[in-house]
Amino acid sequence: MGVLHFAAPSVFDQIVPRALPGRARSYTLASGGAELVVAGLLMSPRTRGWGSVAAVALLVAVFPANVQMALDSRDASPLRRAVALGRLPLQGVLIAQAVGAGRR
Repeated sequence: MGVLHFAAPSVFDQIVPRALPGRARSYTLASGGAELVVAGLLMSPRTRGWGSVAAVALLVAVFPANVQMALDSRDASPLRRAVALGRLPLQGVLIAQAVGAGRR
């Protein structure tokens, strides 16, 4: 997903909360870069603990974008609305997995 932030940034720009200062693209690129760094940290057993902490922080930091996506989907198709709403509890599952990765 980190690479996608750079390959198709407009998709991610749309879900950056409008209340944040600055350009949405800056947040898109920063979060994409952070995802790539986190992935690299998680790959190595030596840095996996730090990767776990970084992954949790990143998942918490991007949660407002998932909320924005859910709010913006109010008038969307039922499928898009379901996907957007389904991402909200999924974030908790991903956080639990990130914590678990640091314990291995």
